[in-house]
Amino acid sequence: MKLIAITGGIGSGKSVVSRMLQVMGYEVYDCDSRAKRLMNEDALVRDQIVSAFGTESYCADGSLNKSYLGSVAFTDEQSLSRLNAIVHPATARDIVQWAEQQAASGADAAFVETALLRTARLDRLVDHVWHVTAPALVRIDRVRVRSGLTAQQVRDRMAAQSLEEALAPGECAIVNDDKSAVMPQVADLLAKLK
Repeated sequence: MKLIAITGGIGSGKSVVSRMLQVMGYEVYDCDSRAKRLMNEDALVRDQIVSAFGTESYCADGSLNKSYLGSVAFTDEQSLSRLNAIVHPATARDIVQWAEQQAASGADAAFVETALLRTARLDRLVDHVWHVTAPALVRIDRVRVRSGLTAQQVRDRMAAQSLEEALAPGECAIVNDDKSAVMPQVADLLAKLK
């Protein structure tokens, strides 16, 4: 089975490509939602977060206290690195288990949607990388509309993902610039997998 990463910066359209693939019958592992699930449900991850950031990391009902964790983990590079050192390896382990399940079910290909392919070292787990791209202004507008962030806040997030922006040798690009049709590009890349 081939494991393919769908990556790209904030607002590039990774989720659009993922939804297309799901409609076509492919399984897609969404790193954002699965990482949140792990932070809420995985006992080891929970223990590590509490140890690193305190019992306030979880609400009285046991759910992740996102506002508290965001206020302490995203204030400086060291705190963010500590959180990433907990969440990224747990997510990688979960991807491996999920991919094994997909292979056991007879899937020829499965996909992993992630904004942090290199930062989380997930590039080591996949066979191919599909990098979704869009011009910066298009991305800023998309994110502003869906999230209510200011243009500067979006630019800051784009800058924080700069390591992820460059297309590495061997990666395939999907242009999602609101002018180019995305589906034919996806179909062409799927045909090349066979």
